[in-house]
Amino acid sequence: MSQTYSPEPEALRVPGMAVGARATFIVRTYNHLFGAIVAFTLLEILYFTSGIAEPVARAMMSVPWLLVLGAFMVVSWMASRFAHNVASVGSQYLGLGLYVVAQSVLFIPLLFVANYYAPGAIESAAAITLLGFAALTGIAFWTRKDFSFLGSVLRWGMIVALLAIVGGAIFGFQLGTFFVVGMIGLAGAAILHDTSNVIHHFPEDRYVGAALQLFASVALMFWYVLSLFISRD
Repeated sequence: MSQTYSPEPEALRVPGMAVGARATFIVRTYNHLFGAIVAFTLLEILYFTSGIAEPVARAMMSVPWLLVLGAFMVVSWMASRFAHNVASVGSQYLGLGLYVVAQSVLFIPLLFVANYYAPGAIESAAAITLLGFAALTGIAFWTRKDFSFLGSVLRWGMIVALLAIVGGAIFGFQLGTFFVVGMIGLAGAAILHDTSNVIHHFPEDRYVGAALQLFASVALMFWYVLSLFISRD
């Protein structure tokens, strides 16, 4: 699940920050986001080309999904804490790296299923995710609107989604296409929210944490776009 960071404008806005400093912060944030996406991609290639993806996928699919999701949430919480630690740059990079690795492992079963049962779905889902991210990023930068009001909507949405996932795992019902489409919409809202925070609210020393936040939202969108492609096959 995406890690939603909702800073209070009064606490995190930096009055009088020079335009040049803000621009540098934004460039650093997106450079780190690009690095995280590349690292994630290379890890997945390594898993599949080395042959370890299949046994890992089968092992993860043989245990209750709630255990896998719970472990991921714990690791992602720790990673987010590290990445927003302003006292240590090393800790920030540790958090981002830990989160990328955790996401890459979480994705193994989904990518394994897509690779074997829905050829071409991974490439199509990746392309749509990147196009969606680019469009939403463009909207945020073009309008310069403050989308921080989406923070409360995202928190409630994530809670409802988590309850639905837990309920589905416990009672064995399928969440269905409407849930998947709803999660894609929620991921899009998260991207708008995060991009707005990058433009308006994140302090200039939080570019690693900002990159983690954006990566989490992109990964969430990719997960459900890919799930939608798989469900159609």
